[in-house]
Amino acid sequence: MMYQDNLEKDFLEAAKQVMYLSKKPDDKELLKLYGLYKQGLLGNNKENKPSFFDFKSTSKWNAWMNEAGKGRPQAKKEYIEYVEKLKQKYN
Repeated sequence: MMYQDNLEKDFLEAAKQVMYLSKKPDDKELLKLYGLYKQGLLGNNKENKPSFFDFKSTSKWNAWMNEAGKGRPQAKKEYIEYVEKLKQKYN
């Protein structure tokens, strides 16, 4: 069980670890990671929706919006758990 004091450290460590997976996660997994990371770091998405024709930015914006309403600590915990799941899958 993680302690609140270590949440930030564990979150940043998970962000580093995801860069060293032996295989790159698929697009759906990457978008889930992105959404949880941004929600954990910044909270709810307040940015304007990108142009419909900017598919990559729109996908990332939507992934972040999918995590809306979660508190930053909850999003960080979920991000850490998701990275652990991906580590088991890809390492």
